[in-house]
Amino acid sequence: MSTKLSEDRDFNRLGEQTTDRQTRLTGGSMASIPEYYAGKNVLITGATGFMGKVLVEKLLRSCPEVKALYLLVRPKAGQSMQQRVSDMMVCRLFDRVREDNPDFHQKIIPISSELTQPGLAISPEDVEKLSACINVIFHCAATIRFDEPLKHALQLNVIATQQLLSLAQQMNHLEAFIHVSTAYANCNRKHIDEVIYPPPVEPKKLIESLEWMDDGIVRDITARLIGDRPNTYTYTKALAEYVVQQEQDKLNIAIIRPSIVGASWQEPFPGWIDNFNGPSGIFIAAGKGILRTMRANNDAVADLIPVDVVINLTLAAGWYTAKHRPKPALVYNCTTGGINPFHWGEIEHHVMLSWKRNPLEQAFRRPNTNITSNYLINQYWILVSHKFPALIYDFFLRLSGQKPQMMRIFNRLHKAIGLLEYFSSRDWEWNSENMSMLMNQLTPEDRKTFNFDVRQLNWPEYIENYCIGTKKYVLNEDMSDIPAARQHLRKLRNIRYTFNTLLVVFIWRVFIARSQMARNIWYFVVSLCFKFLSYFRASSTITN
Repeated sequence: MSTKLSEDRDFNRLGEQTTDRQTRLTGGSMASIPEYYAGKNVLITGATGFMGKVLVEKLLRSCPEVKALYLLVRPKAGQSMQQRVSDMMVCRLFDRVREDNPDFHQKIIPISSELTQPGLAISPEDVEKLSACINVIFHCAATIRFDEPLKHALQLNVIATQQLLSLAQQMNHLEAFIHVSTAYANCNRKHIDEVIYPPPVEPKKLIESLEWMDDGIVRDITARLIGDRPNTYTYTKALAEYVVQQEQDKLNIAIIRPSIVGASWQEPFPGWIDNFNGPSGIFIAAGKGILRTMRANNDAVADLIPVDVVINLTLAAGWYTAKHRPKPALVYNCTTGGINPFHWGEIEHHVMLSWKRNPLEQAFRRPNTNITSNYLINQYWILVSHKFPALIYDFFLRLSGQKPQMMRIFNRLHKAIGLLEYFSSRDWEWNSENMSMLMNQLTPEDRKTFNFDVRQLNWPEYIENYCIGTKKYVLNEDMSDIPAARQHLRKLRNIRYTFNTLLVVFIWRVFIARSQMARNIWYFVVSLCFKFLSYFRASSTITN
């Protein structure tokens, strides 16, 4: 407890010292965050993604005087950009904004764009419009697939960033360019400071080299290129940071590095999540009784960061960057492990508790997931608790004339968990001095409205809200159906007890009943149990 208080005092002291220094430099107070964004035109990439949606919602709700939000959106899956934006605005995430301002959609202006095309496929008319009015850019767009082919990851995460920076330099009134990276861009290091590290390779040379190679050659040399990084995602995000850094003399830049982004903590309501990525898919698989084992280090820090914390920090960084124009560009490690750590073993415990209180509908089995760091033990449980039940289930599906599906589901699950294994088996140390400094730059009112103080985060409560959020917002299950879900779990328990009983009878008939030695051992064990129960009953009678 004393160590925790000491850390908090150090955290506050660092911020207070920096605040005093910055106040002396600027000569007085600044506008609050909502006051700064009032009348501003903001450009957002990745606005239809998880973080982008929360960023749009937060800007509209907490900075109601913002002039307009320009969203770079591409047509997708037969939907026009207007349809995609319309679908985004009707989701429950925007309910609070809708109550405050039913006409909020008038502030949202979609711009047709494609990150894989030259010039981002933005029309000359739109380029002219953006160049004349944009004040702040939030670059959230990226591919977050860990197994993305290197060429495609490079195009989306690096080349698109280069092209957006080129567009930014044409903007006459641009005050801040905020790039969202990842805390794992430099995961090949144990200790990660808030600095931009030298890139693993010069991005320009890599881009030129890969241009003439076909996909097969690139795939063959990818492992050698990324070296000690686990995937193309972290590799290309490190390259993107370097690309952004090269423009810091021409633009006012900041880089946000969130760790594993999870459901919302407080805003717009606890537990908001809309995807299966990262922990969400694992939590759901555990709640459905599909996931029974996972390889991870119980004692490793699970560096989850709520999405609203990331967005609040991002907006505050945009305000600070525009007002102070710090050189060199500031990097913000948006993490929890060094401030308010929570471990994978603790997550397992609280996720299981949550699913017992609020079970999912039509679970495959009763939730019971175990984490182990031992490879052989994990492989044993995969065979016994994953593959064997999947084969039996698919066998009965075939008998009933249905298409087998459970083995396919388990294969996808194993692939997803395998991609996360690198991050669930290691610890990192992130410096967060800039995050502390920024917090202490805020007014008391802004600290409440744009809260990113993770020391206040109650992990058990957050994990429960996270699980409930996956149930309500990802699976669209009704909380009123929880009694029926509990009844279903009791049914699964009875089926399990019946199966175990039949298994014991089968083993008895096949092995024990045919061997005199096995029968003698069985009778000896039963007699011992009987004597123990008789002794226990007699002791209880004497005591009474």
